[in-house]
Amino acid sequence: MSESLGLSVDFLADSEKMDVRRFCGYPAIGALNTGQESWRFFEVEGALEWRMQNLSAVELQQVRLYLTQLYPLEKAVLGASDNLDTAQAASWMHNAREVQDRMALFTVWRRRLCAFLGVSGGLELQDGRAVVI
Repeated sequence: MSESLGLSVDFLADSEKMDVRRFCGYPAIGALNTGQESWRFFEVEGALEWRMQNLSAVELQQVRLYLTQLYPLEKAVLGASDNLDTAQAASWMHNAREVQDRMALFTVWRRRLCAFLGVSGGLELQDGRAVVI
């Protein structure tokens, strides 16, 4: 399926790696070549870094497919704040759980990315907890 998507098979760009780390719930790695980056190579973080560097062409496409799903879900959570001041307008009624519902969907897709990459999620994705806004 991924081959027909037309997604790049190039190695992940630094910005894509940063987004994968972020969506998987891991912290920023900071600047390289500082002599202080050894903390990055704890078991899970090291596994994630290794996998991002060694994905096959079709796996790269799959990761990019996950990213294309996650970007609008993240943006939708932020956009939901536009409706927080209105409970009802004319025949339109606000879903009081909109932010939580959107966060839950966003979290499901984040966990799917983690599962595909074979890593457990970072702190906010562990033990069934998600950041609730």
